[in-house]
Amino acid sequence: MTGSSEDRADALFHALADRTRRDILRRVLAGEHSVTTLAAGYDMSFAAVQKHVAVLERAGLLTKRRHGREQLASGDVEAVRSVASMLDELEAVWRGRIARIDLLLTEET
Repeated sequence: MTGSSEDRADALFHALADRTRRDILRRVLAGEHSVTTLAAGYDMSFAAVQKHVAVLERAGLLTKRRHGREQLASGDVEAVRSVASMLDELEAVWRGRIARIDLLLTEET
């Protein structure tokens, strides 16, 4: 991965590192929710939920749009797929390393 893709990966995994943000993402992937409605589901301040939503938005995992006085949040399925793709790449690297270790061990016997 190049610098900018590494920065993107950092933002994505930082956003997903928090339990509340993962829960918010699950909710907005299931359907559009107002930030007010999202905030009502957590035992924290509205401002704290707004900050979590902002982290997810900066990472590109959700988008917000205005509808009157409400801000509506929607999950971005393609962004979630990009996270899965990054994890698949990492798995492929590790599987390759394991295969090379297996090969070395069988050569030594």
